[in-house]
Amino acid sequence: MLNNYLEKQSKMWNPWHGCHKLSAGCKHCFVYRGDSKRGIDSTIVSKTKNFDIPIQKKRNGEYKITSGTTVYTCFTSDFFVEDADKWRSEAWKMIRERTDLFFLIITKRINRLHIELPNDWHDGYENVAICCTVENQDMADFRLPIYISSPIKHKIIICEPLLERINLKPYIGSWLQQIVVGGESGNDARICNFDWIMEIHDLCVENNISFWFKQTGARFVKNNHLYYIQRHFQHSQARKAGINYFSLN
Repeated sequence: MLNNYLEKQSKMWNPWHGCHKLSAGCKHCFVYRGDSKRGIDSTIVSKTKNFDIPIQKKRNGEYKITSGTTVYTCFTSDFFVEDADKWRSEAWKMIRERTDLFFLIITKRINRLHIELPNDWHDGYENVAICCTVENQDMADFRLPIYISSPIKHKIIICEPLLERINLKPYIGSWLQQIVVGGESGNDARICNFDWIMEIHDLCVENNISFWFKQTGARFVKNNHLYYIQRHFQHSQARKAGINYFSLN
């Protein structure tokens, strides 16, 4: 399922908006950057008008989001942010109702997975991938032991923004389905080094784990040369590297 979720029709679902910066990867958060331009306080977490969009229906009774869609969930907040504890059980109900959709959730708060988990969660829902973000070694060493032991059907490590060389060897295993890497965007972006990316790539290939180089970031080092890459080229330049790998499993 995970090997082709990027190729499917997709939809963004932000049940709530706003978050609190938690670790080094949050320093230049794209949500904060966008909100600041519109005069919005990103620290205020609030329900959005599209909170119930997964279960909204057309006049003919069909769901507005068509079956088979990949739903990128809570990308302008964190699904497990503390302020949303009061809404999360309702969000889980909608996810459980739409078993025909695939929900992709990225979090820096994997230690809060247990808060308001559905009673029928058990070892996870088949239609949910919960991805754990690790931007440096400290966060890898803190979050990944928790992540490994967490009851989740589909697990993806997100190294974005990748801020330094990370040793993921101690955490690689059959539990892991994919690693995504990418540099940091924005005018104040920190450097991302291609050598760091290739180390993770090679580890994935050796262990038959899917690998996706998502974006270069704005300040990208390759062969000891620093490149300043405009935002609209960061994804395409990553694709041109030709290093994405899809597991045979």
